[in-house]
Amino acid sequence: MSQALVFPDFAAVHAAVGQEVCVSDWLTVDQERIDTFAKATGDFQWIHVDVARARAESPYGGTIAHGFLTLSLLGKFYEDYLSAAMPFCDRGVNYGLDRVRFTQPVKSGARVRAHLVLARAKDVPDGIQLAFTVSFEIEGVAKPACVAESVVLRYRRAG
Repeated sequence: MSQALVFPDFAAVHAAVGQEVCVSDWLTVDQERIDTFAKATGDFQWIHVDVARARAESPYGGTIAHGFLTLSLLGKFYEDYLSAAMPFCDRGVNYGLDRVRFTQPVKSGARVRAHLVLARAKDVPDGIQLAFTVSFEIEGVAKPACVAESVVLRYRRAG
């Protein structure tokens, strides 16, 4: 992680509400990742997978990542961060999204990273519910690729 808060317990998590708790490492969104996502989802729109046509016809000068591909990277960024930040927890699950906006396309080959602001924390049986405001930064681009309000659950390690 480029920048990350680590918590000794749930009380420390609650104390961090309102703070940016993590800036992830950069991740390259290359054409292979885009093509793999298209295969996994069945979304083969030319602007994502037809490199020659996208160079010729796209207003972006090439292919762009699916918005949902960008959003799906949140799972990786969460796992990388939360597994290290909350060592007293041994598992987590996505709980949902309250709001998502795709505000800027991610061009093939671009690097992205996530900024996680802890918006809310609520104790639940055996764990904690965390709500984050997430902004996906594109390297060298002022406007974020995606802004989302995301909720996850983390569960206390047994024993």
